[in-house]
Amino acid sequence: METSELLKKVRKIEIKTKGLSRNIFAGEYHSAFKGRGMAFSEVREYQPGDDVRTIDWKVTARLNHPYIKIFEEERELTIMLLIDVSGSKEFGTRHQLKQDLVTEVSAVLAFSAIQNNDKIGVIFFSDQIEKFIPPKKGKSHVLRIIRELIDFEPEHKTTDIAGALQYFSNVIKKRATAFMISDFMDQGFDQAWRAAKNKHDLIALKVFDIRETELPDVGFLKVKDAETGNEVWVDTSSKKVRNAYKENWLRSEAYVEDLFKKSGTDYAKLRTDLSYVNPLMNLFKKREAGY
Repeated sequence: METSELLKKVRKIEIKTKGLSRNIFAGEYHSAFKGRGMAFSEVREYQPGDDVRTIDWKVTARLNHPYIKIFEEERELTIMLLIDVSGSKEFGTRHQLKQDLVTEVSAVLAFSAIQNNDKIGVIFFSDQIEKFIPPKKGKSHVLRIIRELIDFEPEHKTTDIAGALQYFSNVIKKRATAFMISDFMDQGFDQAWRAAKNKHDLIALKVFDIRETELPDVGFLKVKDAETGNEVWVDTSSKKVRNAYKENWLRSEAYVEDLFKKSGTDYAKLRTDLSYVNPLMNLFKKREAGY
């Protein structure tokens, strides 16, 4: 992509997503993640109305009077974006490609992070680690991330979520809040997900196109697998074929939803033909309510 065209696209996304993060998501982001970054500060005497769960029993026993722990928010969090850049990101039939949706959502999260004085970093992955951008602060850093989101060309097309999670846990030593943004068209990453979830605050954002859920009845259709490059002719007029396609989607859905539920993972689904604002807002409010 030419530099002038790239800069125009970066500017367009910056204007839209920076406004959203400042005007819509700012309070929700802060409330949703502040509970993950609390540091013990000092103790004071218990007062009526204080949360009994904050009582420091050792100090209370020593001084023979109830004392509670005072916590303060840590000055910064580390936010990581784990972005699936495999071939399936190029799919889209209605409003936009999955890649475009991922770019916007990532930019909103990045601007929300720096507005809260948090660091933001990115891991682009396919079936290998394509690029690692270490977490930093600042607008120029976010604009670099947006440029990469728009213009990055992965070397590989297939997906390895387990490998991405293992790399993430190895390279980010301290606890971080991580958004994995993917269509989750992969299997066998249960163990890696649970291991990463135990170490970090891991959140799943599933990006999908409505056409991936079921085939239309339009006769013979040439279908290409974006990850493998394989092409086949499919008779979409066959109810058996359409049912098999839908069942495959439902199995994939059941796999990830069961994993996220059992591992206690916060999870939102983002459709290419619908606004991502409400799903993200609901996710943030759900987290806030859980504290």
